[in-house]
Amino acid sequence: MTRRTLLGAAAALPAAGLLAGCGDSDSPTAALDPFGIAPERALEVVIFNGGFGDDYAKAHEALYRKRFPRAQIKHTSTKKIAGDLQGRFDSGDPPDVVNNDGADQFTIGELVNDGALLDLTELLDSPSLDDAGVKVRDTLLPGTVESGTFNGKVYGLNYMYTVFGLFYDAARWQAAGWSPPQTWEQFLELAPKIKAAGVAPFAHAGKYPYYMGWTIADWIHKAGGAAAAVAIDNLEPGAWQHPAVLASVELAIELVGRGFVLAGSDKLSHTESQQALIDGRAAMLPCGTWLENEMKATLPASVKLTIVPVWSVGAGDKMPYGSARAGASGAFAVPTMAKNKAGGLEYLRVMLSKAGAGRFSELTNSLASRKGSADGVAGSSGLASANAVVKGAGNNLMTWKFNDWYGALDKAWQATIADVMSGALKRPADFAARMQAAADGVARDSSITKFRRDA
Repeated sequence: MTRRTLLGAAAALPAAGLLAGCGDSDSPTAALDPFGIAPERALEVVIFNGGFGDDYAKAHEALYRKRFPRAQIKHTSTKKIAGDLQGRFDSGDPPDVVNNDGADQFTIGELVNDGALLDLTELLDSPSLDDAGVKVRDTLLPGTVESGTFNGKVYGLNYMYTVFGLFYDAARWQAAGWSPPQTWEQFLELAPKIKAAGVAPFAHAGKYPYYMGWTIADWIHKAGGAAAAVAIDNLEPGAWQHPAVLASVELAIELVGRGFVLAGSDKLSHTESQQALIDGRAAMLPCGTWLENEMKATLPASVKLTIVPVWSVGAGDKMPYGSARAGASGAFAVPTMAKNKAGGLEYLRVMLSKAGAGRFSELTNSLASRKGSADGVAGSSGLASANAVVKGAGNNLMTWKFNDWYGALDKAWQATIADVMSGALKRPADFAARMQAAADGVARDSSITKFRRDA
């Protein structure tokens, strides 16, 4: 019997009958085992242990082990994905599943160029664990497949459906009578009142400039619309000189110049800046929806961390205030040279089951990229506000690609933002010139595979 015949037989079986046997690892039914797993083969999983921790991965591994009880699973968590794994990729001995995330992550576009990652189309077209009549791809939230697509093929399963924006403590703000600003003008009016209360209006993780980079990029996207973002991602000549870039960087320069940023923010780590928010030393900071889980050890019940979209740049913005960066991030990949590629694909399928996604939301207070992951999860101000942001944004969702596509450009971006937020760079035109030079250098380099997007 061929694999295609098995798939056909699986599709013809009732879904209830398939689900009843989910614990039978030796079943030949393709809906149970579409990848042809050797049930006793070991599986190695490497997880980025950052804002979401790694308890959710241990829960996924337990679900995998329930299906394949003879499989030994090696679990490793680290904050240095590229540092720990570069040598293993180079020697042809990578793990079976890699969660490529964090400050020390691989540039996934470079791994794609090197042929180091498996095309995940087979996973996406396989039957979901919960309903054999529904493909895995059809269980995913909008934009998930596209976020891991490079020139028409999918190499990354972005699992964390993250909302990015500005966090504040809703309880403290309510007590003070403050309202989150929706425009730059509103922020300028509110900031002196916050300072008068002995609180810095803004903080950021200066040690990791990409945190502030999310805010600046979102300002660019709001001010210039999707066309400005697409031009930058596609390395179009002069894209970084767009007026939206200049106006957005001007806001960041003014934040620093007017003294609205917590002193020393340019030296703070992400957790240090987040603790400043929790302790009431800062009023707002940029982050993603992992914040609540990352800080749970020091988060008092009285603090109600809440996320809102970044404020608007000006009256001429191409996108409304409620527009937000929200989408799948935190790529999971199966290396081409993995010893257990079938097990790696099955692990991802387990992650995308109702049980797998539900455990992620329950343990992290965050959304997974599988539809309905947060159904039934309550008690989290961050998760509730993230849902509100996504609903409020509607179709006005913002995405960026150049950071994932081009490592050299991302490094230039972070270095330039660091200079802005330290006060070393004071002119938007200088910011634009540096970034355009970096983009032009990537565009000219024939050794770098170029990617494109249309929207």
